[in-house]
Amino acid sequence: MSASSPLNEKSDPVVQQPHHHKPKMDAETRAIANADAKLSNPLRGIPHDRLMTEVEIFAQERGLTHLLPELKKGALVAQDPSCHNHLDVFTDEDKRILTEEVTHKWRQTPTLYYMVVMSSLAAAVQGMDEAVINGAQILYPTQFGIGDTNSRRDSWLIGLINSAPYLCCATISCWLTHPLNHYLGRKKTIFVTCLISFLTCIWSGLTNTWWHLFIARFFLGFGIGPKSATVPVYTAECSPAPIRGALVMMWQMWTAFGIALGDLIDLTFYFIPDSGGIKGLNWRLMLASAGIPGLIVCLQVLFAPESPRWLISKGRYEDAFNELCRLRISRVQAARDLYYIHVLLEAENEMKKGRNRVVEMFTIRRNRHAALASWVVMFGQQFCGVNVIAYYSSNIFLASGFTQVSALASSLGFGALNWLFALPAVFTIDTYGRRNLLLFTFPCMAICLLITGFSFWSTSETGRVTGVSIGIYLFAVFYSPGEGPVPFTYSAEAFPLYIRDLGMSFATATTWFWNFVLSITWPSLILAFKPQGAFGWYAAWCCILWVLILLFVRETKGKTLEELDQVFAVPLSTHAAYGLRQIPYGFKKFVLFQNPIPEQLYQMESESEVSSTGGDEKARREMKEDVERNECMSYVLLCFVVVIFCLIFIDVRLMNVLTCHLSI
Repeated sequence: MSASSPLNEKSDPVVQQPHHHKPKMDAETRAIANADAKLSNPLRGIPHDRLMTEVEIFAQERGLTHLLPELKKGALVAQDPSCHNHLDVFTDEDKRILTEEVTHKWRQTPTLYYMVVMSSLAAAVQGMDEAVINGAQILYPTQFGIGDTNSRRDSWLIGLINSAPYLCCATISCWLTHPLNHYLGRKKTIFVTCLISFLTCIWSGLTNTWWHLFIARFFLGFGIGPKSATVPVYTAECSPAPIRGALVMMWQMWTAFGIALGDLIDLTFYFIPDSGGIKGLNWRLMLASAGIPGLIVCLQVLFAPESPRWLISKGRYEDAFNELCRLRISRVQAARDLYYIHVLLEAENEMKKGRNRVVEMFTIRRNRHAALASWVVMFGQQFCGVNVIAYYSSNIFLASGFTQVSALASSLGFGALNWLFALPAVFTIDTYGRRNLLLFTFPCMAICLLITGFSFWSTSETGRVTGVSIGIYLFAVFYSPGEGPVPFTYSAEAFPLYIRDLGMSFATATTWFWNFVLSITWPSLILAFKPQGAFGWYAAWCCILWVLILLFVRETKGKTLEELDQVFAVPLSTHAAYGLRQIPYGFKKFVLFQNPIPEQLYQMESESEVSSTGGDEKARREMKEDVERNECMSYVLLCFVVVIFCLIFIDVRLMNVLTCHLSI
């Protein structure tokens, strides 16, 4: 009987085949894919003779003919990083250095590590700016006459003071990042923002009324916002490709270190008595001390290299080469990066011509999906509740029965755990993936918040303080390797290159705005809902965010630029259905310990398929045909944003109503 007979087909065991979805890219996404293919390596496919001719023209136009031998070698390596192994133009020393760049990627110049130290210290300044208010707020409200824990007015004023820098970041300072960087450069922008941080921290320690402290902290936002967007970009532009991702990741890690250092300073300065007629010397020193690292960065940055990419964008090629020589081991490496940055900037400028990037970020499906996913993870970084603990942990521990000293010491424990468990994130984020880390950690964070809140029902003081401490500390353990580093990393890679800077500004402003909302509402929230309801509120948001991540956040780990275009080209409904199908898969695998076949959502088109199915001009002509189809999804995204704002409004109104009833 034939092997293909129905009888044999029935007798064979049924094997479940993995499901593949081959994303059909629309015309808009094809145009972006073609652009990203060009931006990923503009030198790809250029013949040798033509490449050498273009290098000679470049050297003549930029006055770099004295660097022509290095530039030619550098262009060859930029086009093919492994070409030094088979071309005789490279010396043995060149080959050794270019090989060790991969095999010993952490063997770098002292200047590069000087830049890394400065960037890490700038991140620590960021964390300290956020943390010192945590300890000071258990002291200054009484001195300023706003220390009544049962007063609705006082709770809103404390929230307003604590959230003042983030109000500035969301509304003004984040949007100053581009003009500051454009006119001053990366290095001077860091200098100016750290100087502002130093001066406003000193100013905060000299205030004598609540509104004066609010103004000082509002102006602190001019130091926080642009610095948070500039330092990671500066680090990326100065770092060599093999270690660029790890160095950029250190921003979040050393921000966590700054929070721990701020908590340590709070505990240390608490014991300083008033002296010389100065009332509240301890909390004044807490707030002022956060400016000292900023002053150190101001002095340090003067000797650091400027971003070569910024210098090239200003036409200062000789200066850019000199800075690259400080940052790289050999002149060939410096020449390679100089020429590659040049051609990449030329390609980017060409791609931006005739485009309204703000409109395209929401009207083109590929960009809209990236914006939605970035919005979800950035919103989640705040509404998972982490900054409730970072800004108010001292008050939370006090409410559970700790003394002031014990509360400050316990806050230091949270800050230390937040930093220590951020260290493994450098490895886990690329091992397990961004989406998987979030899906695993969000339910754990929800449980930890419930443990913290429900512990306040304990009639035993020992049981109450133990439960609160365990809940908060375990929360730090799960937050640090997941929602801590993922949002900035995810947002930096989700957008296509031609709108990446705009997308990051959108993402950064998002996180600072919701940071402001969270920090201003917490004192009134805990007054109205009590600790049990307040922590339950953010535990519920962790559950909601888990669903949003499951449905709308796509995995970006290990994807090339071309593959990311196809990942975000998958229709929203298709990805949401895939996310729902992952629930029974996860139940079978992790609860029943079965071995189900994983579903493969993406079956990538080959690079030739992406680039050969019409050029840029054809794709752009076809964009108009897809506009009507995209409008529906634009309305869905708009409705999603409106719903979130309505929830926040209902939350505020509900707190007002409950507060009125409680006061009666």
